[in-house]
Amino acid sequence: MNNNQPDEMLKCSSAVPEPPSVTVGLDFPLKELKMKLLRDEKVSMLVLTAAGGCGKTTLAQMFCQDQQVKDTFKNNIFFVNVSKKPNLDLIVHQLYQRKGSELPAFENEVMAANCLQQFLKESRQNPLLFVLDDVWSGSESLLEKFDQFKFSNYKILVTSRFAFPRFGSSYHLAPLNDEDAMVLFHRSASLEDKSSSYDDLSRKIIKLCKGCPLAIALVGRSLRGQPIEIWQKRVVEWCKGSSILDSDKDLLACLQSSLDALDNEKAIIKECFLDLGSFPEDQRIAAAALIDMWAELYGLDEETLTIANLHELTARSLANLVDTRHEREADGYYTEHFVTQHDMLRELAIHQASQDPIEHRKRLFINICGDKIPKWWTEQKYQAIKAPLLSISTDGAFSAKWPNMQAPEAEVLVLNFQTKNYALPEFVEKTDKLKVLILKNYGLLPAELDNFELLGSLSNLKRIRLERISIPSISKVLKQLKSLQKISFFMCDIGQGFVQILDALPNLMELNIDYCHDLVQLPANLCDLVHLKKLSITNCHKLSVLPADIGKLVNLELLRLRSCAELLELPGSIRNLKVLKFLDISDCFSIKELPEDIGAMCSMEKINMSQCSRLKELPASVMDLKQLNEVMCDEETKTLWERFLPFLTNIRIKVIKEDINLNWLNKLPP
Repeated sequence: MNNNQPDEMLKCSSAVPEPPSVTVGLDFPLKELKMKLLRDEKVSMLVLTAAGGCGKTTLAQMFCQDQQVKDTFKNNIFFVNVSKKPNLDLIVHQLYQRKGSELPAFENEVMAANCLQQFLKESRQNPLLFVLDDVWSGSESLLEKFDQFKFSNYKILVTSRFAFPRFGSSYHLAPLNDEDAMVLFHRSASLEDKSSSYDDLSRKIIKLCKGCPLAIALVGRSLRGQPIEIWQKRVVEWCKGSSILDSDKDLLACLQSSLDALDNEKAIIKECFLDLGSFPEDQRIAAAALIDMWAELYGLDEETLTIANLHELTARSLANLVDTRHEREADGYYTEHFVTQHDMLRELAIHQASQDPIEHRKRLFINICGDKIPKWWTEQKYQAIKAPLLSISTDGAFSAKWPNMQAPEAEVLVLNFQTKNYALPEFVEKTDKLKVLILKNYGLLPAELDNFELLGSLSNLKRIRLERISIPSISKVLKQLKSLQKISFFMCDIGQGFVQILDALPNLMELNIDYCHDLVQLPANLCDLVHLKKLSITNCHKLSVLPADIGKLVNLELLRLRSCAELLELPGSIRNLKVLKFLDISDCFSIKELPEDIGAMCSMEKINMSQCSRLKELPASVMDLKQLNEVMCDEETKTLWERFLPFLTNIRIKVIKEDINLNWLNKLPP
């Protein structure tokens, strides 16, 4: 990244994701796949093809995790998600990062293609396996670039809804047979304890689903716990047509039934599902972004309510919530929670959201390829857009000037982009009801941002989330944002502009900084944010010092300094944080001691100090923390607390085992 710093979140993004813990009906296809691709020396590229929702990606993941495959290719297995809009630049960067090499700078796709050639030449000494996942029709040129070299033990597995016959062999993944389909349906619908009266209905549903695993799982989850009359009603409705699954549109109709099953009490879950269409295909969605959106759209002020809704969506197979920390302790830290979705489910959300006329939609998703802005927008066909949720996604080729738009009802604006330079649309200045702005850069480097000063006129703006943004590019023009209560920086280039940023946010109540690798120290004017209640600085490995006057933040209730590996100490003034309830210094390996007067923090209820390996002694004043009821630590740190237990009668010590599995880095979005 900038300053030649490797991006940890990108480094392993071409590694193999784990398949689901439970799979049904894929053992035999796995054997056939191994036989065709591994044993037949004439086959260098194999296209694994089937309709959407049939398990192609899962089978490819199982193939890569198979022991025979791992023994053959060892560390030379690369899993690349291609999707509808292949980005060769991004793919090649991922491959080089996986090898531990510095990112080359590509000015165009020709350079990226040349670099891929070089990568293949350098890798040909050992067996090499590429999985190109979710390749769409029209991506033949990409396949050609990977298939241009033929050498021993170089194999390419492609997953696609399209067969690509000119690229040689294909393997069609058949639907589940009746026996496997019944097993999956029983698991999804929790039928183990049901009477045999459900069996006939189950067989009818399976027949209608035609062996599609995604449809079977979704329908099963939607019927779980429902009375038999509901089952009968649904079967009658489906049987009116010849089949649920004659095409992708019919599959969407089947998936739609899972949404329809959400009764009035679950209406909010349906709304949350539809909102997931705000983000690009095959990209992980930060739960933190959804927390901001849903707090303002639906009044979910408690972050746990958003996470609970995501668990509900996961339970219904409508999304998948991933906690990349693999921790079960609920500590309110959701920065490393992400949501994934099957592309068919994303299409369902977009399809459902697009049923009403554009000017009357509750949520408007605009996806722009190159400079092809929708005609209705360029021709100013509608006087005003009434959607409370507006999402605009552009790709790396976008360079057009924004047309005007009237969006007076917009409360949440999500802007997804990939270009190195990006300008806020000028119509943002007149979105008077805007409460949440989410700027997500899917490119490789922090983007320069223009027109940020337009936000100065928005009196209702409460929350801003910036991902991969160059902060110096906005600091010089930023106007006072007196209404802003929360701002989050994720993988941003902090640079020298942070002082001006903080000066412009006099009423800020929550500040989150995560994976900002160039953050070495915090400016002193941070301590002037006297309304601040939550300060979270996580995974900023170069942060070595906090402001000496941090004790001036007298309203601070949460201080999280998680995984700041070079942070040396906590300032003595921290004793003045009289209302602080939670202190998190987990994975701060360099902290050797706590402030002597830490006991003066009379409201402290919880401390997380796991993996503070250099901390060898606690100050005697900890016995004055009378409100302290929970300490999260590791085995070594636990012994430091034992001599104080007679004085801290309400304390509960939770030992957190170190998770040395870093596979989650492979699964995060680039």
